[in-house]
Amino acid sequence: MGLEPSITAGAVRPPGWAVTYPAQMPLDGLRLGIVLLPELRWTEQRARFEQAEAWGFDSAWTYDHLGWRSLVDGPWFGPLTTLAAAAAITSRIRLGTFVASPNVRHPVPFAREVLALDDVSEGRLSLGLGAGGEGYDAAVIGSASLTARQRVDRYGEFVELLDLLLTQERTTWSGSWYTAVEARSAPGCVQQPRVPFVLAANGPRSMRLVASHGQGWVTTGSATAGDEREWWAGVTELSDRLDDALSEAGKSRDSVERYLSLDSGPAFGLGSVEHLRECVGRAADVGFHEVVVHWPRPDGVYAGRLEVLAEAAELLGPSDGPRQLHATRS
Repeated sequence: MGLEPSITAGAVRPPGWAVTYPAQMPLDGLRLGIVLLPELRWTEQRARFEQAEAWGFDSAWTYDHLGWRSLVDGPWFGPLTTLAAAAAITSRIRLGTFVASPNVRHPVPFAREVLALDDVSEGRLSLGLGAGGEGYDAAVIGSASLTARQRVDRYGEFVELLDLLLTQERTTWSGSWYTAVEARSAPGCVQQPRVPFVLAANGPRSMRLVASHGQGWVTTGSATAGDEREWWAGVTELSDRLDDALSEAGKSRDSVERYLSLDSGPAFGLGSVEHLRECVGRAADVGFHEVVVHWPRPDGVYAGRLEVLAEAAELLGPSDGPRQLHATRS
């Protein structure tokens, strides 16, 4: 498959190639994405995806897990099938995994799923990828326990092989974690040369992976922050760390889109509209392009009020074109 030096939401390849995002992903303002956990039957979930698009959210994401933390004993549906269904009933909003990992994915069959999602969505897929941690996903299929270093090793190979599978007609690979033998990739992605990778990273090695293969970077901030002040300080430090990785790779600061998982902080992002606006201002000051919040649940993790979500949607403005949040700064 030949690669032409004109990329739309595609890979950052040789130096000097530019990434141009579609109109619904403006680079001149901060965007708002929303996570819809795959815990509802489609009759209910469909309405939420449709509402998210109608309200003007720029992206809708779902978790790529076999089960997740405190919700592991509750309803849970396949994320890739959910996204394919969402793609069929929406037309503007971008869709993505938040995030897929090597815990339950092999690059060869996963590449085929990615091709299908990119096709069904007509080029609206953003592929969130992460290293995968310990927990249910690994335990339920009997995977061996890995050290943090091993997980990052596997993550790097996963991303590198997936990149090749999505940009070459045939790929043969023999690595420490994966094997591919003449793996085909026709017809290729709608977004050329491939779908954009939004890579999760906090540590230096994962940051270098973002610099080499990512079109986006997503962070949850520090898991040990005791309060919001500490969390935001950690977020700023991580953003600076990405700057260093990009500089070392000979790339500019704005060559990678920055996504912040707002609900990973000490306070729920949609606790109030005022809180959301303050967080948007802080994220914009640090240099993020998009903040991502979760659809409020009635109780437990991500518990919140739907009224706040509806009020937050009013900040997005008209839903018939590019939009940005209006931030407030303290």
